[in-house]
Amino acid sequence: MSRKIRQAKIKEIITNFPVETQEELCAKLKADGHMVTQATISRDIKELALSKTLSSSGKYIYQEYQSEDKRISQKVLTMFKEAVISIKHSGNIIVIKTLPASAQAAAMAVDKLHYHEILGCVAGDDTLFLVLDGAEKVKSVIERLSQIIY
Repeated sequence: MSRKIRQAKIKEIITNFPVETQEELCAKLKADGHMVTQATISRDIKELALSKTLSSSGKYIYQEYQSEDKRISQKVLTMFKEAVISIKHSGNIIVIKTLPASAQAAAMAVDKLHYHEILGCVAGDDTLFLVLDGAEKVKSVIERLSQIIY
């Protein structure tokens, strides 16, 4: 089975079924006649930028990342995902640590997301500061950014 066909099938499965683990996804593909390994599934999950999100049933399931700005490219999201080392906060400021020389690229990705809670961001070499319009909005923004990374 080609990579594109397999990845399309993965998208179909996670759209129609609440999949919690890579093993479960692998089993569903095998049940459909597609022989794959867990390592292949892991690579596909990364390439498709799938994230685990909390479902209404209280379980974490795989879903496609849904950006608030449909114009943001998958390459930009992947760049952000691979650059970020940690996300912390203090008050209404989120501090994102990145790989060396990657903060500017991460800032560009954040800007393209157009999160209305972010008043602005400043990037150095390996650190990005996001200023939010209220400390009560920090948790929500961190959760959405984390969905991109994990």
